[in-house]
Amino acid sequence: MPPRRRLTPRAVTLADSQQSWLRNFLEYVARERRLSPNTCLAYKSDLLKFYRWLGARSIAEITVQDLSEYAIFLRESQLTPASVSRHLTSLRVFFRFLQGEGALQRNIAELLGSQKLWKRLPAVLSPGQISRLLVEPREEVDDMWIRDRAILEFCYATGCRASEVVNLKLEDVWLDRACCRCFGKGSKERIVHLGEAAIDAFEIWLSVSRPVILQKAEQRHINDNNLTIDPRTALRDNKRLPKKASPLQNPYVFVSRTGKKLRREALWELVKKYALRIGAPKTISPHTLRHSFATHMLQGGADLRQVQEMLGHESIATTQIYTHVEMSRLRRVYRKNHPRA
Repeated sequence: MPPRRRLTPRAVTLADSQQSWLRNFLEYVARERRLSPNTCLAYKSDLLKFYRWLGARSIAEITVQDLSEYAIFLRESQLTPASVSRHLTSLRVFFRFLQGEGALQRNIAELLGSQKLWKRLPAVLSPGQISRLLVEPREEVDDMWIRDRAILEFCYATGCRASEVVNLKLEDVWLDRACCRCFGKGSKERIVHLGEAAIDAFEIWLSVSRPVILQKAEQRHINDNNLTIDPRTALRDNKRLPKKASPLQNPYVFVSRTGKKLRREALWELVKKYALRIGAPKTISPHTLRHSFATHMLQGGADLRQVQEMLGHESIATTQIYTHVEMSRLRRVYRKNHPRA
């Protein structure tokens, strides 16, 4: 009997070790801290940028001076102050994790100063611009105009985030009670209310347009399955035909023209397309509709606490930014109309 061949163990390099640290951290924030997928992707993106800057150097050997140079590198990369602040926060959380795991003796990232942020007022659309935007999807121009009107109405009626819109499920829509259930950051559940215009747009989309789109997608699904593998070949090779979920079983409210779940990127493109048509700035996004919702609610006399609950903000300090928007409008009115302003 021939002797067994000895396997030469592969030496674990510094790069291997630091890559495993990153993998373990991302698994920690996803599984143990149960952070949202978008937050986990942000951590991954920020730390991969840090790793590229780090190169072959060891995390355990870098100094506070090195991290200060990294902060300068971020600012020179033409990132906004908010983006630089987010990158440094990701770094602090990552180093805190490494310290807890024993990979680092101390967390020098905690010594980094916080990036000062400008208090930027959120961009909002006027009620007149909102009115034009909501009716901009037109039958003679847009194939998916019924869906697009329902999406725009829902965004403005509820102030929901883009991720909350695309993840909305049929089982969470209660038109008879004029409300929906959505899940925000950290999977926190809240009830959002719908106005008459939003309900009307929903009913047309759910009863007329959405079933037609899914029926067409189902027919394509059946045709594709019939053409994929020869049944005789599959039987001879002891293989089973792959089974894909039927488009008719799609649980999400808003779907693409192919019957799949609508992507966040597609929602952004949709809002920008109609915003440009009405002459709105290029910076308009789904979040602009959220800002507009909150601002118009306060202008109409809503209480700040009520707006906080509707937006799903954990802290009222986050909601207070909209009071600055409202105060700036009142200041302009005062200066324009008061005789001694």
